[in-house]
Amino acid sequence: MEAPPSFLGGQALFNMVLTLLLIAISWWALQCVKLDLFVRDMNGNQAKLLQVLLSILIGYTVARFFIDYIQWTNWLRYLF
Repeated sequence: MEAPPSFLGGQALFNMVLTLLLIAISWWALQCVKLDLFVRDMNGNQAKLLQVLLSILIGYTVARFFIDYIQWTNWLRYLF
């Protein structure tokens, strides 16, 4: 069985770091959103869980966009 290319490990590390970084940035950005308009008890565990899940959703989606965009630009060389 053939070993995978060595660049895949670096690419995986880059993808993980980028995703975690963008989740942290989305957590920071959500701090200014008034979620108390949608949540009954803003200090409750459910509200905190909602904020964490929203951060993961937004951060992962933005990271996926950037990862896909980088991959697409790398594939452009095969067009010509």
